[in-house]
Amino acid sequence: MNAASRTVATAVADVVAGALDRAGEWDHHGVLPPEVPAALAASGILRVDVPVRFGGLGLGPATLGELCARIGGACSALRGWVTVQSMVTAAVVRWGTDTQRARWLPGLLDGTRQAGFAATEEGAGTDLAAVRTRIRADGDEVRVTGRKLWVTFGGTAGLLLVLGTAAGRPTAVLVESDRPGIGREPVTGQLGMRAAALAHVEFDDVRVPRENVIAPYGFGLSHVAATALDHGRFTVAWGCVGMARRSLDLATAHVVRRDRGATPLAAHQLVRAGLARMAVRTQAATELCLRAARLRAAKDPEAVAATIMAKYAAAAAASEVGGRAVQLLGAAGCAPGSAAGRMFRDAKVMEIIEGSEHIAELHIAERLLRGQGFRSAPAAPDRPPAAPDGVPTVPDGAPRDPAPRPSRAWEESIR
Repeated sequence: MNAASRTVATAVADVVAGALDRAGEWDHHGVLPPEVPAALAASGILRVDVPVRFGGLGLGPATLGELCARIGGACSALRGWVTVQSMVTAAVVRWGTDTQRARWLPGLLDGTRQAGFAATEEGAGTDLAAVRTRIRADGDEVRVTGRKLWVTFGGTAGLLLVLGTAAGRPTAVLVESDRPGIGREPVTGQLGMRAAALAHVEFDDVRVPRENVIAPYGFGLSHVAATALDHGRFTVAWGCVGMARRSLDLATAHVVRRDRGATPLAAHQLVRAGLARMAVRTQAATELCLRAARLRAAKDPEAVAATIMAKYAAAAAASEVGGRAVQLLGAAGCAPGSAAGRMFRDAKVMEIIEGSEHIAELHIAERLLRGQGFRSAPAAPDRPPAAPDGVPTVPDGAPRDPAPRPSRAWEESIR
């Protein structure tokens, strides 16, 4: 770990120390105090894996991942803030023009411009190609009309990356949330991520400058959203590792302190066997996340598939280890304010977001079968064609964008 990494890690550790004591309160009240993400942004975490030439620290995926694990072990909503902020940043870094990067990245990287990713709709969750939000060109502007659901930090975000269609082609556009025509409906009482300011967001003929469109029409799903989602899966995976670690620590500490009759719980073979399984699942998930980080750092074509596998395994580990922790804690694990109970609830959400466990299983299995020469029907391809510079398209089998390759002039403009 170099000096820059140590500086960020120390600052993040300070924020995490406070979150460990207060995360239950944030979960109960369903709100993350604004000074907390501000302190996290000040640590430099939003710059960790962003290239230096774009204002980042260039420290790489592994550093970002381990930091997300530490945050995830304290508060999933806080890790979710890092995730969504970084998703929008990744999309702008990869697909924005120099002008767009200069305009949007400073605020995204210092946290003063809080971001949200507005993709999911009624009838368009896993299949984002089915989004119905319309982006209509009107002179020097575009008009955005539609309704987005389950937008993480949609209740507080000042900038939303919106996926819609323009002239029938998937398109992504940045929309400032203070523009006329935007309405927010807070979501409360959900299973997990209760402090993540979830909201349904309505866009009623919202006008934005045409230069807010990221990438050409037709590349919103296969390029812009795919980049954002791939980055999101990586940070979610590491956050789940942190949740599994925390759940294991809580369970281990409890069985050491707790007696059953005259015998400590830690002395029972069944308890020890459970702890062993929890430790193995946690370490296995960690190793898969480290593998994904190495491949991402090397810009290996297998990085996207490795990230899907890591997220799948880590979310499952967080859920299983969290469930076992609640079981071992008994009533204490079910009590209001229980950290183990909160980790368990949040882990179930992690098995659904950024690609559900079932979609991940289909993707992983398809790759194995193709290695033996088996080909599925064209409607459900395992791996989409690569975008320019090897950036993969949506890996979950959604229909491809009906768009040509970007023009050479546009490709040159984003380098």
